Amino acid sequence: MGGMHLHRMLLAVVILGLLGCGHSRVVRQARPSRAVGHAAQPPVQVSQPKYGAVAEVQRGQTVYRIATENGITALDLALWNDIPPPYTIYPGQRLRLYPTDRNPPSAHVDVAKAPAPIGQRATPSTPAPAQPPALPVTSNLAWRWPADGAVVATFAAGDPTRQGIDIAGNGGQPVRAAADGVVVYSGSGLVGYGELVIVKHNDQWLSAYGHNRARLVNEGALVKAGQQIAEMGRSGAARDMLHFEIRYSGKPVDPLGYLPKK
Repeated sequence: MGGMHLHRMLLAVVILGLLGCGHSRVVRQARPSRAVGHAAQPPVQVSQPKYGAVAEVQRGQTVYRIATENGITALDLALWNDIPPPYTIYPGQRLRLYPTDRNPPSAHVDVAKAPAPIGQRATPSTPAPAQPPALPVTSNLAWRWPADGAVVATFAAGDPTRQGIDIAGNGGQPVRAAADGVVVYSGSGLVGYGELVIVKHNDQWLSAYGHNRARLVNEGALVKAGQQIAEMGRSGAARDMLHFEIRYSGKPVDPLGYLPKK
């Protein structure tokens, strides 16, 4: 379910509200008497980076408007350009429409398929052995599991629908900060994530907690690893669960590569 509910990194209060002002409030939803009536929200838009492209902010534009006009989620556009809450932008400002921690696909040259220099006789080559997947970026943070429960959906690199993991549980059970940090977003303005909390741990690392029943922290709050920040729920999901993402410089990474082994 991953990205269809927060590369997931890393990064609107009712969309325009989130991107136009920095105020939010903690909400406690009443415990539903039954599952019927909790309609799932539309899936999260999948960002399509435009490598090398920039957008110049015009008067009256918001982060959300520029993002949607370019096929990018508002969260990704804010993270890619280091725009902090309340996501204020100014006319004439230039925003990257792509992350800066990777090169565009077109910049990659497959040496094995490149033509041989003129006059040089081509020789048959044996297929190169498959390379193991790249190791995740090393983190010096002491990550902790954000909730108890079974992992029912895992991260898949390059799959925009699986930008994190889903942890099944029961409505109301604690959702905890995975590491020390400051709350940079607490709201329900990002369609598909329900009641969402985002914690910034340092200049590179963020973690996101979606589908909560209630958010227990406001933006700007300092939180410690293991501190309860929300109650598990099914806002924007078909079952009680936590959607959890870790982002490095705005790019989703596999949380299971950082969380302690169970």
